Amino acid sequence: MSSIQVIGAGAWGTALALQAVRAGAKVRLWARDPARAEAIARTRENPHLPGVTLPEALHISHRWEQADLLLLATPTQALRALAPDLPPGLLVAGCKGVEQGTHRLPLEILADLHPTRPACVLTGPNFAAEIASGLPAAAVIAGTNAQARAQAVALLATPQFRLYGNDDPVGAQVGGAAKNVVAIAAGAVIGAGLGENARAALVTRGLAELARLATALGGRSETVAGLSGLGDLLLTCTGPGSRNFSFGLALGRGQTVAEILAARSSVTEGVATAPALVARARAAGVELPIAEAVAAVVEGRASVTQAMQALLARPLRNE
Repeated sequence: MSSIQVIGAGAWGTALALQAVRAGAKVRLWARDPARAEAIARTRENPHLPGVTLPEALHISHRWEQADLLLLATPTQALRALAPDLPPGLLVAGCKGVEQGTHRLPLEILADLHPTRPACVLTGPNFAAEIASGLPAAAVIAGTNAQARAQAVALLATPQFRLYGNDDPVGAQVGGAAKNVVAIAAGAVIGAGLGENARAALVTRGLAELARLATALGGRSETVAGLSGLGDLLLTCTGPGSRNFSFGLALGRGQTVAEILAARSSVTEGVATAPALVARARAAGVELPIAEAVAAVVEGRASVTQAMQALLARPLRNE
C-alpha cells in the first residue's frame, strides 16, 4: 500500500487527507500543535470542516513520518519555515500564493530548500468542504518532472477526483496565486453594490492580468485557460465558500481589513499575496492594475471606493 503524509491540518489539508484515503493510500495527517492533533484524533472531527467524520483509517499526528508522497497543505507564507526538515518522499505543494519578501512561488520555495528533490504543485478549482464530502471535482498536478507528475496523479486520483498532469508549473502557480487577489476585488465589487456587470468585467480583465504575468514568467497561455487559471478564477470569484471573495465582500460593505481578519480563524491567502504578486510583476515589467488596487486597499493606502475609481479612470484602450 502506498503512503501519503499530508502536512497541515486545516480544512484544505484535512480534505486532501480524506481524498488520499479514498484513493487507497495509508494516510497520516500532520498537525503542528500536539494538543490539536490529539483532539482531532480523539473526536474524529476537525472544527474547520464541521459535519465531516474522519475515518479510522486516517491517522492524525504531530510527528513527521516518511511517505511515498508528502502533500504540503500549509499556507504559502508558512511553507519556508516548515519545509527544511521534511522527511523523504515526493513533494507536492497544495498551497497557492506568492511569498512575502522573496516574491517566490511555492515550488520556487521548495527548490530553494530541496534543490535535488522533484516537486509538483496541486492546484485547481476546489473548495475544501466539497472535496471532503467526495463531490466530483478536477484539479491539476503540475511539474517539470514527468515521472513525479505521473506518480502524484496515480496516488491521489479517483473517479470523483479527476487529476490532469501539466508540465507548466509556472503558469499553474501564477493562476493559483492571482485568482485569490482577483477574488478579493470581485467580492468588493458585489459588496459595494456595483452589480454583476462590473464583476464580470473585472474577472475578465483579471484573467488578462493573470495571463500577462504567467507568460512573462515563462508559463503558457493555454495553462491560464485551463483548470488552474480560468477554472479556479471562476470558482473563487463566484462561490460563496471562497474566503477571498467573502473577504472582498466584507470590504465592499464597509468593514476594515483589521476587522475582517480579527473575526477569522482561517488564512485568506490573497491578503498577503496581493502586494507580493504586484512586486513580482513589477520586477518582470508587467502591469497588474486590479492586483495593484487590491494591494493598495489591504495595505491601507486606498479605500475600496478610491481603488475602484482609480480603475475606472484608467485610459481607454483596445482590448
